Amino acid sequence: MVMCTLCKRKEAVFMRRYSGEKLCGRCFCKSMESKVRGTISKYEMFEPKDRIMVAVSGGKDSVTLLHILTKIEKAFPDAALSAVTVDEGIKGYRDEALKVAKKNCQKLGVEHVVTSFKEMYGYELDEIVNMIRQRKKKGLTPCSYCGVLRRRALNTAAREAGVDKLATAHSLDDETQTMLLNIIHGDALRIARAKPVLTVIHPKLVQRVKPVCEVPEKEIAFYAYLRRIEFQSIPCPYAQTALRNDIRTMLNRLEEKHAGIKFTVFRSMERIRPALEAMAEEAKLQNCRKCGEPTVGKLCKPCQMLQELRVF
Repeated sequence: MVMCTLCKRKEAVFMRRYSGEKLCGRCFCKSMESKVRGTISKYEMFEPKDRIMVAVSGGKDSVTLLHILTKIEKAFPDAALSAVTVDEGIKGYRDEALKVAKKNCQKLGVEHVVTSFKEMYGYELDEIVNMIRQRKKKGLTPCSYCGVLRRRALNTAAREAGVDKLATAHSLDDETQTMLLNIIHGDALRIARAKPVLTVIHPKLVQRVKPVCEVPEKEIAFYAYLRRIEFQSIPCPYAQTALRNDIRTMLNRLEEKHAGIKFTVFRSMERIRPALEAMAEEAKLQNCRKCGEPTVGKLCKPCQMLQELRVF
């Protein structure tokens, strides 16, 4: 029997290969919550009276983040916590996720807002994908459209709710994948903007924070299992079309052979980020001539995408 490294009393159920720790269920959960608290403190993500909205998709990462932030918030009576779920319109996938998100919010007593692509853009993602396929032209993947439109939907919902911060459940895996994707796409300077606490550069943009950006996805899933947190386990049907999926597979294989490599990538990017920020020009935003949202050019990316699809 292997005993827990921390309490030395109970049998270990989880081993962190990158640190050598062997943890029992209780110590593992406590260490996870401490990790999130530590990340929040390290990057100064919240103020005691912040109104925080959590982006909850229904998946393990976002639902687990909601549970941990709800627990942390109890120590700050002046703070307020709410949740938002975006219904992209993916038949057979998002319907279940919405139910899971709603159920968790009700259980925790958290106000839950639901917005949708259909409501905001007039089309569901499934309809947009069908339009792409009918053209039979190579171009952006469904994930590319979804990512842009979803970010806009989250920001709009958070702004309309009047919150101070929008918390997203980007894990260590997500962050390292994004960093490598930016390099592969030839846009390394984008790393300067993709940080744990995003810089507010326009009054219409709600500040985003990533409280689990230093927590491996595997540990988030195990925490959810130990805490018996209900989440949607089936993957998005469009996920296989994205380059990110190949990057995820590559990083997971490297992590198996070289424990801790995801942390190494993340910390390397954190070290070079100040240099990238110094090189990158500060974005000068104006209002989109079509929808009025912040944009660098005359038309924002969502309007460009939808216009190209002849949605508008």
